[in-house]
Amino acid sequence: MHQQDDRPPDRAGPVAPRMAQRLEVHGTVQGVGFRPFVHRLATGLGLDGCVRNDDGRVVVEAAGPADALATLATRLRSDAPPHARVTAVHATGPPSPPPSPGSGFRVETSARRAAGGSRPEVREIPPDLATCPACLAELLDPRDRRFRYPFLTCTDCGPRATIIDGLPYDRERTTMRAFPMCADCAREYADPADRRFHAEPIACPHCGPRLTWWSTDVDPAAPAQAHGEDALDAAVTLIRAGGIAAVKGLGGYQLVCDAASGTAVARLRARKHRPAKPFAVMVADLDAARLLAQVDTAEAELLTGAARPVVLLDAGRRPGPALVSAPTLADEVTAGAPRLGVFLPTTPLHHLLLAEVGGPLVVTSGNRADEPIAIADADARRHLGPVADGFLGHDRAIRSRYDDSVARVVAGRATVIRRARGYAPCPLPLPHAASRPVLAVGGQLKHTFTLAAGPTAVVGPHTGDLASPPTLAAFERTLAQLSAVVGITPEVVAHDLHPDYLSTRHAERFAADRRIPVQHHHAHAASCAAEHGVTGRFIGVVYDGLGLGDDGTLWGGEVFVADLAAYRRVARFARAPLPGGAAAIRRPARMALGYLFGAEQLGDGDQDGDLGRWTGGPHLAAPLLDRLPAGEAAVIARMIHRRVNTPVASSAGRLFDAAAALLGLRDDITYEGEAALALEAAAGSHDGDGSHDGDVGGELPWRLAREGELLVYDPRPTLRALLDGLADRVDVGILAARFHTTITAVTVALCEDVSRRHGLRTVCLSGGVLHNQRLAAGVVGALADAGLEPLLNERVPAGDGGLSYGQAAVAAARMTGR
Repeated sequence: MHQQDDRPPDRAGPVAPRMAQRLEVHGTVQGVGFRPFVHRLATGLGLDGCVRNDDGRVVVEAAGPADALATLATRLRSDAPPHARVTAVHATGPPSPPPSPGSGFRVETSARRAAGGSRPEVREIPPDLATCPACLAELLDPRDRRFRYPFLTCTDCGPRATIIDGLPYDRERTTMRAFPMCADCAREYADPADRRFHAEPIACPHCGPRLTWWSTDVDPAAPAQAHGEDALDAAVTLIRAGGIAAVKGLGGYQLVCDAASGTAVARLRARKHRPAKPFAVMVADLDAARLLAQVDTAEAELLTGAARPVVLLDAGRRPGPALVSAPTLADEVTAGAPRLGVFLPTTPLHHLLLAEVGGPLVVTSGNRADEPIAIADADARRHLGPVADGFLGHDRAIRSRYDDSVARVVAGRATVIRRARGYAPCPLPLPHAASRPVLAVGGQLKHTFTLAAGPTAVVGPHTGDLASPPTLAAFERTLAQLSAVVGITPEVVAHDLHPDYLSTRHAERFAADRRIPVQHHHAHAASCAAEHGVTGRFIGVVYDGLGLGDDGTLWGGEVFVADLAAYRRVARFARAPLPGGAAAIRRPARMALGYLFGAEQLGDGDQDGDLGRWTGGPHLAAPLLDRLPAGEAAVIARMIHRRVNTPVASSAGRLFDAAAALLGLRDDITYEGEAALALEAAAGSHDGDGSHDGDVGGELPWRLAREGELLVYDPRPTLRALLDGLADRVDVGILAARFHTTITAVTVALCEDVSRRHGLRTVCLSGGVLHNQRLAAGVVGALADAGLEPLLNERVPAGDGGLSYGQAAVAAARMTGR
């Protein structure tokens, strides 16, 4: 801190010394109203100086009494705006020249690179923020000049990540540069007392973006048929009439229809080739959400937070008295799923649509199967033309794709299932700093990537399934854009072991000595450990569909002793063949046959657990076998016997599929996890949330066996008991509940064994099967009751959407030799 003597020469007596200081503020401090906050704070403290965005940080130069400067430095952290994340405040010496006495405090023009100080390793950018209460009040106020304006925003809300071209965060480096401010907006922008002081996306009906409307019966290259209110009216009229509108949201187009119209929803399913996967529903406010499902305190916080994710709610817990006024949802919305995805409006446009239509809306991603969501108007009209009946767009460009996020509450904690709009690209910490910049390319399904440098990881938005050239191109474009904005140029790449993943092929562009292969399930376990700051050894429990193991076989029901750098497999689920490989994933009935005819024989256990003997004469498996086409079972049996295209897997996900098929719930699926979801729904039809199963959910028989150094769960007695129950006419829902309880008991037994042998208590639970809310809540509760410390993924998905973050954590730990 530099001392100035500003005492006038003709004045006698002591004067408090005047000090000058330069402060660098690091973290997510741009695009969150930080400069206006600093201006108000410094002015209130009587300081002179300035604040500016400087590359990826904020620089404050101030002069005044020492106590005022100390207060400034403290309150930059303690009183920061709600969407800011201050990671460090560094004093870097006095400014030169120091601010003059009485010069006041001002917001200066941003700098791309400041003289003095060090450039932050990672430039942090904020996610998009849902419409704030103040802007919503203006939207609905006929006296306000932004009344019914779909693009109003302020320093507390609106688009951020989806419009940024680069940092420092200024209008000229966003897609809003195409809209010069009018005199009124410019006056608000320059007024320190205004809520829109230095709000870069500021706009109004006179100078900002406007709505456009196209129907699908015109040439995609033709001019818009309507603008502004007329465009909105056209969309509302279409939706009310049972049509499907493609609506341009914050991070891409969305497909929207009336959630009460079974015809409209069925038409959307047919056109989008989505016969069974549940749709999310957007409602006007929290009260409307509570008419559709019971909402607890944690769920209400998720629904109303600035991220505005789709929140999975238990539709079976609807409050009784409110049912009289509850809106009607078409059965086709959930297609029998146990939970309803609900979210509140994210933009002023969504608020207007909901108010005009007058009821819940189905709002789903604007894409067709195996394609990324559309963000450009021309692409949307070309690719979504066969799906939508009209297009409600606008002329503000979307720079980056951000689909809607999905979240839920488990054991009272919010957990993300799909991390995209509202969460990405918020940075996450790495327990071990990356010594070189890292790109982690993730897996194949539910794809994300992560960029990491030093102690910071930036997880990119959900891409979708990386299974087609368009999705690969979308990933590479998003990667290039985010890498440039956050300032990370990767020198090392972390990737999955599977050679056929498109993400692995992308990684092969790096030289061999710059590639770090990470086993699939170790990455899952590491994602949970890293986000909770676990640096030592832990028990890793990973239940998912499939991932390539280090022995060349397919894994998916795994227990490790691990740290972030290494792992040792200590327990697993028994193996079973996948008849036809990927065909068994799409057809759970085949997976059931795999267990019937080829379940792994373990030790000298009870041969009543051998399911293969039930294939002749009267047998317990008749309900399944009788449903199958003639000859299918015999063909599968021969394939397994001859080991033709029947890779084996120790997969928890495939075991859930087999159980669903044996119980007659799903023989075929149309989306990943459908059979397991049906099993969870059946179980939930009999009791609460799975934490207290009682007699209904009592355990089925199960067995653990030693195979060398591994403890192995033998599911044959469990599956036999399901068939026994069916033969005894036990309700399918009761059997499904007992299956969940059994897997919980098996998990606890495996973890207790590992804990005794290795002296570990922390259990990191991950993998897509843990998206089963009943199972996750049951396992967490049972492990805690056993005296262990269970951890679940919260800020990154337990499924493959969290793989890239886990890969980055492993790569960083290995590079530092931890």
